[in-house]
Amino acid sequence: MSSPLVLIPTYNEKGNLPPFIEAVRSSLPQADILVIDDNSPDGTGALAEEIGTKDVHVHVLHRTHKEGLGRAYLAGFAWALEHNYSHVFEIDADFSHNPKDLPRLLAATGDADIALGCRWMPGGGVSGWPWSRLALSRFGNLYARLILGVSYRDLTGGFKCFRREALQTLGLEKIRSVGYGFQIETTWRALKSGLSVTEVPIHFTDRTVGVSKMSGQTFREALILVWRLRFGPL
Repeated sequence: MSSPLVLIPTYNEKGNLPPFIEAVRSSLPQADILVIDDNSPDGTGALAEEIGTKDVHVHVLHRTHKEGLGRAYLAGFAWALEHNYSHVFEIDADFSHNPKDLPRLLAATGDADIALGCRWMPGGGVSGWPWSRLALSRFGNLYARLILGVSYRDLTGGFKCFRREALQTLGLEKIRSVGYGFQIETTWRALKSGLSVTEVPIHFTDRTVGVSKMSGQTFREALILVWRLRFGPL
């Protein structure tokens, strides 16, 4: 299959899902969508199934319980490779990532194996965050860059486009991160595998519907992870 696939992990995103799927389909009509639902108590999974009965481009992968963002994406990557998609996107379901940027990330993979949406480069930015979260994000990225010795400016970002070949090369079976550290680990493993990575400026907007899944445990996992990646075995 030569079309791209957009992965949308969900947990209690019932309020966001219908307009978000519509926005993705409008921005990248040639793409299929895979909703990866972690048994949301609010019925997100059932709603995704209902949408899928009306649109053949929308598929649903139901998981039995919430295991973290990383595990959801790994399940989505496996599904994408099994179904032979040419490109695979990561994107948040809450409109913090603008679906209108999907074509730009896809185009960027013409010259690179992976395109990263970057908030911290000219043309990018963040709206709706308090100064404390802005500072935390900037610190986290700087910390990861210094420990890992890489120049990429948004290692923690979650808006990405992978060429199929990149997913087959970077060693998905070795990934251990379950939370947002997953974003750092996938990029790090891609670079260590010799894959080419480019950054594309994006504007990140904090969610207006639903509740953020970010937690202190998530941040601590990422702090420890970069040391394990830098000095531990691949």
